[in-house]
Amino acid sequence: MGSRKTKFRSVKLSLKDLLGKEYIQAVVHARSFLAGDDPRQMKALAEEKVDFYPPAFQQRLLQLLPQVGTVCCPPLKNSAQGGTTDEFRAHSKRALAPVGGLGFYRVGEDGRLFLISKSEHYHVPLGHGFPGYHLINHARTLGIPNATHNNTRGHITRKLEEELIRTAAGISPGDHAALEKTLQSNKNDVLNRVLNLETGSLAAEAAIKMVLARFYRPQADSPQPKYHNRIPVLVVIGDEQGNLQANYHGTTVIAQMQRGMWPDFIEQCEKQKTFLIRCVRPNNLEDLESVFARYEQEKYKIAGFFHELVMMNYGATRLTEKFILRIYALCKKHDVPTIDDEIQSCVWSPQLYMYREYGIQPTFVVVGKGFPGGEYPASRIIFSSTMDTLPQFGALVTNGQEELASLAYLVTIRWAEANAEITSAIGEYYEEQLRVLADHYPTIVHRIEGKRHLAGMYFNDLESGKRFTSYLNNVGLDISVQTYKEGSPPSALTKLPLTAGYEVVDVVIDCMKDALKHMVK
Repeated sequence: MGSRKTKFRSVKLSLKDLLGKEYIQAVVHARSFLAGDDPRQMKALAEEKVDFYPPAFQQRLLQLLPQVGTVCCPPLKNSAQGGTTDEFRAHSKRALAPVGGLGFYRVGEDGRLFLISKSEHYHVPLGHGFPGYHLINHARTLGIPNATHNNTRGHITRKLEEELIRTAAGISPGDHAALEKTLQSNKNDVLNRVLNLETGSLAAEAAIKMVLARFYRPQADSPQPKYHNRIPVLVVIGDEQGNLQANYHGTTVIAQMQRGMWPDFIEQCEKQKTFLIRCVRPNNLEDLESVFARYEQEKYKIAGFFHELVMMNYGATRLTEKFILRIYALCKKHDVPTIDDEIQSCVWSPQLYMYREYGIQPTFVVVGKGFPGGEYPASRIIFSSTMDTLPQFGALVTNGQEELASLAYLVTIRWAEANAEITSAIGEYYEEQLRVLADHYPTIVHRIEGKRHLAGMYFNDLESGKRFTSYLNNVGLDISVQTYKEGSPPSALTKLPLTAGYEVVDVVIDCMKDALKHMVK
C-alpha cells in the first residue's frame, strides 16, 4: 500500500510563551537567589523555543517502520521477578515490558521493536519521548518545583484550569472576555470549575460524591440536600445482555459496583435503600425511556447518568448521536446531572473532548491519562458551578496540584489543537480502511466499532479474534482481544497515537490484511 506523506503543523514555543513574561521573571529571580545561577542564562533558557515535533524526529521514526517486529537489540536475560499479586503476575507479559521507547515504538525485554498500537493504554497519545515535553526539563532547570498542595496551587496549575475551561467551552485562544464570562457564569450547562486529582478513578469518584451530595450531607455541618427524602439511583451503560459489566469508571468501590463488582455490597445497599445502581443497554432507547419512567417518581430519583462515548472496555462500542441526545434531553427535563467520562477519549478528539462532537453539554467531564502524555499521573474533572458543593476535603489529592504535570497538559493541548485537522483526517482514514477490511472478510470480521483512532474490530467468534491478535503480536503490533469481561463481544482494540501518520496507518492495515489472509487459508 502506497502511503501519502504526513506533514504535521510545526509548534515551537518557550516556557515564556506558555506561562507568561511576569511569571518567568519571578521564577528567574527566585532561582538566582536560591541557587546563585546567572539570571541572564536562566532568562535565555526560559525564552528558548522548543520544536514540539521536529521533522528530523518524525523522519527517524519512519525509518524504523520496516523493523517493526524484528529483534533489534539484545534481549534482557535476567530481569527482576517483582513481588506483585497473583493476578497481576498471571497476566504479566515480560517480553513486551519496555526497556526503551521513542515515538510510536517500544523495545521490549525480548529485544523486539513493537508498534504501540494501543498508545500504552492511552497514556501516550503523542508517543514516547515527545520532544515538546523538553520544556519540562527546562522548567526543572529553572527550579520550578513540582510538589505543592491544594492551598498553594501554583501559577501553572491555575493557568491549566483556565485552559481546560476555555477548551471545554470552545473559546478561541486569547479571547479573555469570553473566558471571564464563562468563569463567572452560574448556569447549569456551563463548565467552569476544575478539580485537580491524580488518577481517572479519583476524578470519576469526585463526580459520584457530588451527585450523592444532592441526597446525603458530605459532613455534619453541610446544609440539607435538595433530594434528602429520595433514594438515589446511579444509572450507567450496561452490556447487550442488560448487565452492569460493560462500563468502566475507575477502581474506587462505588465505581466498581457500577460495573457489577461487589454484588453482596450492592444487594445490601439496595436492601437498606442507600442507593440503587441501574443500567441501560448501549444505544437502546427502550431501556432509556424505561429507567426514567421507573425511577423519576415517588421515592426514587436518578442521581446521575454516567457514560462514555466510546466504550473502550466494551469492544469500543460507540454510543450513537440519537441515543446520547435523548439521554441529555431526559436528564435536562428531570434535573439529572450527566457525567461524561472521557478518560479514554480525551485528546483523541479534534476538539480535545469528544462530547463537543455530539453537541451536548455535560454537567461533569472526567479527563486525564492522555493529557499529561505519560509524563505524570494527572486527572481532572471539569464541572458546572451549580455542582460546586463539596467541602474543601471532599475531593482532594495532595499530588493533584503538581506544577510540572500541569505543564505537560499545556504542551499536549498546544500541539493537539494546532494539529487537530490533520490528526482527525488521519483517524478518519484509519477508520475507513478498517471498514474496507471488514467488507472484504465478512466470514471473519463482524463489524467495526469506535471512532477514528479508537477502534474495535469485532469478530464472528472469539477464536478468530485470538488468532488475529496472535498474528499481529508476532509481527510487532501491540494489540489484544478482549477476553476478561464475561459477555464482552470478541474484539481487537487499537488506539493509535496521534503522532502516527498515514505511513503508520498503512503499515497497521497491511499487517491486519496479512493476518486475515493467513486466517482464510
